[in-house]
Amino acid sequence: MYQSHLFVIFVVICSAFAKAQTTTPSTQPTDTSKTATPDYYYIDGDSVSAVELDEILLIQDLKFTSRYERIRYLILQRKVKRVWPYARLAAERLEELDRRLALIDNKGDRRRYAKMVEDYIENEFKEELKKLTKSEGQILIKLIHRQTGDTAFALIKRLRSGWSAFWFNNTASFFDISLKEEFRPMEDVEDFYIEDILQQQFKRDTLELQSPAISIDYYAGRSLWKEYEANLPADYDKIKLAERAALRKEYLEKKARKDRRKRRRNKN
Repeated sequence: MYQSHLFVIFVVICSAFAKAQTTTPSTQPTDTSKTATPDYYYIDGDSVSAVELDEILLIQDLKFTSRYERIRYLILQRKVKRVWPYARLAAERLEELDRRLALIDNKGDRRRYAKMVEDYIENEFKEELKKLTKSEGQILIKLIHRQTGDTAFALIKRLRSGWSAFWFNNTASFFDISLKEEFRPMEDVEDFYIEDILQQQFKRDTLELQSPAISIDYYAGRSLWKEYEANLPADYDKIKLAERAALRKEYLEKKARKDRRKRRRNKN
C-alpha cells in the first residue's frame, strides 16, 4: 500500500502543472539584435573585458568527530543517490509541461495531454518507485521541494483540491511521511547532509547537476552542522550506536521470520 501511495503522489507531482497551468505564451517578438555593453577593467594601461563566471562552491569533505553521525551520513548518501534521479525528473517534467501547455489554448486538449503524460510516467517508473523505502520516499518529497520550489502538498492542492491534498497527506502520515515537508539545509542537520551529499556527488560527476528552485546557503548549513556536532553529549555515540544495533537486530529477526514463512509457503 505504501509503495502504491508514493507512486500516485509522484505522478500527481509530475503532472501538476499539466492541469494547473492556465497561462498563454506571450506573442511579443524578441529583439535578438541587442547585446549588453561589456564592462572593462584597466590593468597597466591595457583594457580587459570582464567575464562573468558561474558560481563554484569550494567545499571539503565533512570531518566527523561522531562515529554515529558519520554512519548516518553514509546511509543517507546511499539513499540520496538512489532518489535524486526521480527528483530531477519531476523538476524537468514540470518545466517541460509548463512550456508545452503554454502553447495549448483548448482546455480539453490540455487535459488529454496531461493524461498522456501521466500514462507515460506510470508505464515508465511505477515498478522502480515501488521499490523505494519509506525513508527514501520522504527524501524524495524533500528533494522535489528543492527542485520545484513547491511542497508535494502544495502541488496536489493546486492540481486537484485542498481536500485531496489533505487526504493524501493524512494517508502518507501512516507511513511517517509528510507531504508538507520542505527542504531546509540551513535549519535541519539531516537536510544539510543531503545537500552536502548532492554537492559532493556533483563535484565528482556521479550525479547529474540540476540547479535548485529555492535559495540555499550551503555555508550557513555547514556552520549549523559544526555547532550541532560540537554540542553533542559525551555519551551520544554510545547511546545512538546501541539503539542502532538493537534496531538492526530486530530487523534481522523479522526478516528471518518472513523468509521462513516464505519457504514454508513455497513447499506447500
